[in-house]
Amino acid sequence: MSAHLVTEQLTAAGRAIEHDSFAIIDAEAGPHAYRADEWPVVRRMIHANADFEFNGLTGFHPDAVRAGLAAILRGGTPIVADVEMIRVGLSRPRLAHFGLHTHEFISDPDVIEAAQREGTTRAVQAMRKARRAGLLDGAIVGIGNAPTALIEIVRLIREEDARPALVVGMPVGFVSAAESKALLAAVDNVPWIVVHGRKGGSTLVVAALHALLGLAEQHQRGAA
Repeated sequence: MSAHLVTEQLTAAGRAIEHDSFAIIDAEAGPHAYRADEWPVVRRMIHANADFEFNGLTGFHPDAVRAGLAAILRGGTPIVADVEMIRVGLSRPRLAHFGLHTHEFISDPDVIEAAQREGTTRAVQAMRKARRAGLLDGAIVGIGNAPTALIEIVRLIREEDARPALVVGMPVGFVSAAESKALLAAVDNVPWIVVHGRKGGSTLVVAALHALLGLAEQHQRGAA
């Protein structure tokens, strides 16, 4: 086994740049209110877009990191995304290391047809399809683009007793984005990570998930 982690850059030069970037972020961010297990997630989100406002905008359910790590380390956990961009952004070797599988349904013909028939969005119908397929319970859900998908996830949690292991809710935008994340942040029986306000995006969801994958591998190696 190589000395570096699967969840790090593949080359020594890449790892040096990444580690130097993290050191710069730590120095420039200064004091913060995040726990030791939460800061690596925020730091990688800052690293993804060089925006220090995520030091403060990012919110965590008290059990978020613990629940995310448990879901990853369990192996075979589905990751349900609202858009293909999240699936493409996630590292295949990192997912394979933990036996994780990604799912996304927004472009499926039956999802499009249901959205047209019922006057909803494709994102809503995609989350409903994931629920029907039995993929939501115990899953990590990543929402980076569609506020309506996050609103539907909250409804499924409240009204249909859906129980994802973790919801990473970071849709970006001007219509219902901030509101959808406020709804998620009011949920207490399912762990979540959010970006408050209008900012967000699939890149941030990918960054948060990669941070959790890195923490999970460190835990895995420490327990070995």
